[in-house]
Amino acid sequence: MKKHIEVTGAANWRPLTDKAESAAWNMAADEAMLMSHAAEETPPTLRFYAWDPAAVSLGYFQRADAEIDRDACTKMGIDVVRRLTGGRAVLHDLEVTYSLVVNEAEPYIPSGVTASYLFFSRGIAAGLAQLGIDAQMQAPGAVGASPGGRGLRSAACFDAPSYYELTVGGRKVVGSAQLRKDGVLLQHGSILLNFEPERMVNILRLSDKVERTVLLQELPQRATGLSEVKGRKVRFAEVASAVAAGIAYQCGLKLTSGERTPAEINRTQELADRKYSTEEWNLRR
Repeated sequence: MKKHIEVTGAANWRPLTDKAESAAWNMAADEAMLMSHAAEETPPTLRFYAWDPAAVSLGYFQRADAEIDRDACTKMGIDVVRRLTGGRAVLHDLEVTYSLVVNEAEPYIPSGVTASYLFFSRGIAAGLAQLGIDAQMQAPGAVGASPGGRGLRSAACFDAPSYYELTVGGRKVVGSAQLRKDGVLLQHGSILLNFEPERMVNILRLSDKVERTVLLQELPQRATGLSEVKGRKVRFAEVASAVAAGIAYQCGLKLTSGERTPAEINRTQELADRKYSTEEWNLRR
């Protein structure tokens, strides 16, 4: 494992691990974390969560009906939600999702999106290394790499890696997106346990059968899941535990016990009901 980053006087971080929740609740919980931290009610937080039912999250700027087949999503029992963050569509199913919030003015947080991606990607890579997975960071200037994704091939996030996202054998295993708001950095991302390209292709709105066939052939070469890498079923709990430890060690953070405040819980429920459950937000573009 690489030497960890020395951080003098780093704040304690609050770890949260949630049971599988709906798309609306998960996105509301991330925004409520941001709001609570911006209000100085809660410490920096690292959260791990799952989705029930499966859902596709759209990037903030994506056009829902132009890029996602909502009828196919309905038939497959897949929810649709819009993220606060940019980037491309992500199918959340067999994965570990992480999110984190921290004041961007903290001296140990690098300024700028690319530098902070590198900072946290090193931590995630250190966690995967504990599982015996040698994940490599996509360097700026590499083919297909860009901050947040360029949409070169399709509307799918795991179509191509972005700057400092993680790959194994050249195939993407972690996809992340970031937002700065009210002085707080919010980053969240998907760590694939299994990759099912057919399900992703089936919910994309593509121009014709030829494009669908080509994409279905190419996606397995561009992304993979940790279970395929390890040759065994990799479980949520072991990944969440390893990545938490890797981020804490590599980034020089201290994870202490914590729970949500009543105000944060109320914010989460209100955002889930009034924002992330509504077509006005989810389909507004």
